[in-house]
Amino acid sequence: MNHKELDERENHKTLERIDGNYIWKEIRSVLNLDKGILYTIKELLLRPGHTVREFILYDRKRLVKPILFVIFSSLVFVILQKTLDFNTGAAPENMASPGVTQAFAWVGENFGIFNILLGFFIGFWTRLFFIKSRYNIYEIFILVFFTIGIGNLIYTFFGIVESISGFESYGLTYLIAMAYSVWAIGSFFNKNKILSYFGGLLSYFFGTMTGSFLIALVGILMDLFNKSG
Repeated sequence: MNHKELDERENHKTLERIDGNYIWKEIRSVLNLDKGILYTIKELLLRPGHTVREFILYDRKRLVKPILFVIFSSLVFVILQKTLDFNTGAAPENMASPGVTQAFAWVGENFGIFNILLGFFIGFWTRLFFIKSRYNIYEIFILVFFTIGIGNLIYTFFGIVESISGFESYGLTYLIAMAYSVWAIGSFFNKNKILSYFGGLLSYFFGTMTGSFLIALVGILMDLFNKSG
């Protein structure tokens, strides 16, 4: 090796040592724990209110965009539900109205679209209950879509548990998804005030009930149309 080659090597920046920290950083890079879908899920599970505020006010590069996150989580739910054939998150089958049954079956087949619509309902109710907040309706929609995405993953997780154990936990799953949304909404606006969590509870409850009511109404109208025909 001549002097020129030695000089060139000495001028190059020394690479980072391959040790435990280096291996961990490489693993995080591969699994996208620094940004992307896994980072988004982790942060939203650990500190949802703070994470969404950071996304709105400071850094929008590390999290997956909220609409894409809802679509992704909905696809995960639908694919695993069809693959594992679990009932968690599925429409009830004992409804007397054929039209309502058909309408809710459509919801099950178009879970992603319905969740986006549901996000708008919850968002409008959230805006109503937090009318004095500094956040506008579009920023509130961002919060709601992120929480709905995690809600989809909660339903997916309990669906997998159901397929393994045979334990149907639809009611429990709904309560857990609601509790998460209440926590996320409340901590987003003011984590130190009980009224924030109460407002989050009302927003989620009335939002989901509005969505369910409209789907049931469509089913009833289908029944009336079929009878008149």
